[in-house]
Amino acid sequence: MHASQYWSVTLHCNKGLAGGAADAVAWTADTAMNPAVLDAFALVIAATCQQAVYPGIPGHEPNTAQGQQQAQAITAAMAPIKALREQPASYFNETDYFQADWQTAFWGGHYARLLQVKNRYDPGGLFLVHHGVGTGT
Repeated sequence: MHASQYWSVTLHCNKGLAGGAADAVAWTADTAMNPAVLDAFALVIAATCQQAVYPGIPGHEPNTAQGQQQAQAITAAMAPIKALREQPASYFNETDYFQADWQTAFWGGHYARLLQVKNRYDPGGLFLVHHGVGTGT
């Protein structure tokens, strides 16, 4: 795979429903999950992490140069994979923090309905998460 020339890439075949039981596919279609999972055969992950970092604490500062270098390598690895889809699709809990078009990528056509639910049951915006429904960011 061309992607693996830039960074380690893993395929999690237990995360896609392509070829799955009809009842499992139908049940999942009625959830908030991006409908792309219904015909996906795997979840692709290219990721890295650092141990817990604490700015200003000696020996625990973030290594921003390393982080930027790794982010560029992961972006390069994911580019040929992302090119396989017309629409972006990503699993909200395991995604790029800087995901472009995140509403579509995380929830597909479900976003508008989820936003209505969010506005009805959390009009004050108490529950927030980066790139969560109704956050605007």
